[in-house]
Amino acid sequence: MADSGMPKSICWVGGLDGHVELIDQTLLPEELRVVTCRDAAVIAEAIVSLRIRGAPAIGIAAAMGLVLGVRGCEEGDRDGFHKALEETGALLAGSRPTAVNLFWALERMRACAEQHAHEPVARVQEALWREALAIRDEDARMCRAIGENGQELIPDGGGVLTHCNAGALATAEYGTALAVMYSAKEHGRKFRVYADETRPLLQGSRLTAWELCRAGIDTTVICDNTAAQIMKEGRVQLVITGADRITANGDVANKIGTYGLATLAKAHGIPFYVAAPSSTFDLNMESGEQIPIEHRGPEEVRKGFGRVTAPVEASFYSPAFDVTPAHLVAAIVTEKGLIRPVGGRKISQFFSA
Repeated sequence: MADSGMPKSICWVGGLDGHVELIDQTLLPEELRVVTCRDAAVIAEAIVSLRIRGAPAIGIAAAMGLVLGVRGCEEGDRDGFHKALEETGALLAGSRPTAVNLFWALERMRACAEQHAHEPVARVQEALWREALAIRDEDARMCRAIGENGQELIPDGGGVLTHCNAGALATAEYGTALAVMYSAKEHGRKFRVYADETRPLLQGSRLTAWELCRAGIDTTVICDNTAAQIMKEGRVQLVITGADRITANGDVANKIGTYGLATLAKAHGIPFYVAAPSSTFDLNMESGEQIPIEHRGPEEVRKGFGRVTAPVEASFYSPAFDVTPAHLVAAIVTEKGLIRPVGGRKISQFFSA
């Protein structure tokens, strides 16, 4: 997919004095527009407004945003630099609470700054810039490996169901769940992907279907409430999604509706897989009960795409994510291989190897 002419979801253009470019995903599939970002506030707004989304891509955006926030500090002004580092980090950390990659990337950038703290400000700024680029490049490599490690899960002639968007748009390139599909296609297998539309913001129909169609993969968009029926009809042989946070015991936070799909898959004897890089694991959290769940505003449901679809008097409950318990996950596909069975012991072994 990354080699088929599709622009990268986010990239840094030029040297340290350059800028960030990202695809405005709120406009897809009608318009492909690239947004130029020259300061951290614009990056933070892009994350909040979902112009950039997907856990790995958010982490990359946070790292690059931190560079934008500190690069204007003058040489010799260490106090100003440290103040900018803390304020920019706080701004970006407050943009979205559930995706752990954001916090992982910010912590990695802070560690980089501490490692170079004895050097001149200009050298620290350059080190942070190079670290942000490294985070982006490492994610691209991990996504490729995830695809290769998971591609055998897709049988020739089979049907795959996915939810939300875990493709090139959600990562540096290639994707996580969709990487498995791209790799299976590269290995010559033919299959059909069923993409949940993913209410309320339709990331499945707007983004996933757009990506898959551009890649030449047979794609069918379904309403979220059609999933059980196509499982019953035998059209689906596996379900695979991405993740925004995975806890030490294997519980998985992902786009709202994922838990329902995993439950349906279990009821129909269909394996439910998760694809995610190691940066999406949060071993500081023992279980999914500890994951902070972001709640979105009512207008995304009441008037999501311009037309009022519910009365003003009605109240709304709109969590952006849910948590799928580990016992419903057949395997987690990572850049290092599959974690199977999913549980605390296997995850601990995975990270200690």
